Amino acid sequence: MESKKPLTYADAGVSFEAESKAMHRIKRLVKSTYRPEVLSNVGTFGGLFALGSYQKPVLVSSTDSVGTKLMVAFKANKHDTVGYDIVAHCGNDIVVQGAEPLFFLDYIGIGKMEPEVIEQLMIGLTTGCQEIGCALISGETAELSGLYTPGEYDLVGTIVGVVERDALITGESISQGDIIIALESAGLHTNGYSLARKILFERCKYDVGTYLPEISITVGEELLKPHKSYVQSILKLREVCEVKGIAHITGGGLPGNIDRILPDGCQARINKQSWEVPSIFKLLQREGSVEEEEMYRVFNMGIGMVLVIPPDLVSAALESLKASDESAFVLGEIVSGDKGVVLCPHPS
Repeated sequence: MESKKPLTYADAGVSFEAESKAMHRIKRLVKSTYRPEVLSNVGTFGGLFALGSYQKPVLVSSTDSVGTKLMVAFKANKHDTVGYDIVAHCGNDIVVQGAEPLFFLDYIGIGKMEPEVIEQLMIGLTTGCQEIGCALISGETAELSGLYTPGEYDLVGTIVGVVERDALITGESISQGDIIIALESAGLHTNGYSLARKILFERCKYDVGTYLPEISITVGEELLKPHKSYVQSILKLREVCEVKGIAHITGGGLPGNIDRILPDGCQARINKQSWEVPSIFKLLQREGSVEEEEMYRVFNMGIGMVLVIPPDLVSAALESLKASDESAFVLGEIVSGDKGVVLCPHPS
């Protein structure tokens, strides 16, 4: 009787050797994000973080993924920017409530362990964490043969921050007469990619290397522009003026996200003439024959963050944001009316 070959985990598609190589590459990167409050080391079962001294601390957390933007990264074989994206996205989601980011955890599920790809992802992750002052204290990289196609992976992040209870930004104090300030985005950020890919790759038959003359950049370069982080700019802004409400413009666009911070009886009136919609969105609308309402619901249309400021503090706010190298401008105002967002073709 013929003896059967002993099977190993590698035969099933999981390589301990590749995992070890990947961990060796990323340890130094992870340690570069550590804050003094980090008590654990790379490789411990759980990340340890000493909260520090607060009077009435409120922990603020968020979990998100990069979504189908990853499929552009696969095509371009460029993975550092999506690593940065997940940190920026999560950081923006908690700073809107006034929280300072403390620590971050990542999850990478991959079909076949590729140390070079993992290293690129970690370069992006750690760069993002360093930029917002957040420690990468734990994570999971899982080689899931059969679940993901070789060359593909999923990327998810969780962030935890802290804010004093009396410094929480909730939007509850927003009232008639308050001014809406916009911060420009750096492209699509991490939303609308299913539609963008359908338009550019399926309908237009473009590839990541296709050059777009009206934008002076390739498709891949445009779609892989990093999600802009606003964390440090907003934390600095709070030192000089009151911020009543903040909306991160992600899925749902301006209407869907501004509505989330409005109290009853307050309506946000947005002046569509206050900014020039970036060329990539015009191209997507034209080539996809996308109706304008759908564009504003799917994409950020060039605005990554919206702030609601008392009218007497607008000048101070704009000055602070300019000092942080933000492109900021008055987008509209809060008026009395049914709760919601109105996109006005002309100033209200």
